[in-house]
Amino acid sequence: NFNTVNYLLINVKKKDKKITIILQARVGSSRFPKKVLKSIEKTPMIQHVINRLKKTKAEQIILATTTKKEDKILQEFASKNNILSFAGDENDVLDRYMKSAILYDADPIIRITGDCPLIDSNLIDSMLDFFISKKCDYVSNTINRTFPDGEDIEIFSFNALKQAHKKANLTSEREHVTPYITKNSKIFKLENFENNQDFSKLRWSVDRKEDLMLIRRIYRSFRPKKLFSMNDVLKLLKEKPTLSKINASIDQNEGYSNSLKYDKIISKYIF
Repeated sequence: NFNTVNYLLINVKKKDKKITIILQARVGSSRFPKKVLKSIEKTPMIQHVINRLKKTKAEQIILATTTKKEDKILQEFASKNNILSFAGDENDVLDRYMKSAILYDADPIIRITGDCPLIDSNLIDSMLDFFISKKCDYVSNTINRTFPDGEDIEIFSFNALKQAHKKANLTSEREHVTPYITKNSKIFKLENFENNQDFSKLRWSVDRKEDLMLIRRIYRSFRPKKLFSMNDVLKLLKEKPTLSKINASIDQNEGYSNSLKYDKIISKYIF
């Protein structure tokens, strides 16, 4: 990591910084294998996510995946959609972000995951405006969650990412990218983006088959429209409240909680 990242920092030709979405995705998943390729209205889930991200103010989108053979299909998706791609370490997602950001001059960085097929482009843009106006290092709508799970957005500066990459030394901090930043409010200026109503109990991300069932039902309800907003979905669920019961029993923080169970120090410092 030290040699590779420092080589990139020194040798990659610097260009103008670009507002960048880094979309992390991989085919492998212990809880729900190949979930990002699952069909929703005859379209792979990852394609729905990309289509939504293309509607934002971001100047470029990078699909950051792994070097595993099974993930080459995601790089093909990126190429077909005229977005950038990067293949890196499977488990050290923080390293993937860092190398992607250096190669493509990303700053600020908007972090999105590939299992959020209802991500709202207008919400991303509103949070980007908020990030710029507050002149902060990091903004998220998950520090104090008021948005549905599946509308998770994090925006941070390249400098914050660089510091996290250098000092994060727990496996959970490397796998989930931003915990080092959010745990160090004395180092970084953090801001939370809140909704005027609390919808945090709603689950729209896809980690289980029940989640996919719900998402498919939602997309089916909007046929033939495929680009609809968070507010559109909230209105639908108000009209059909039984839909939210499909996946209501699933733990919202299952992935991160599991990481903490098996957390360990990699080294005192990565560098």
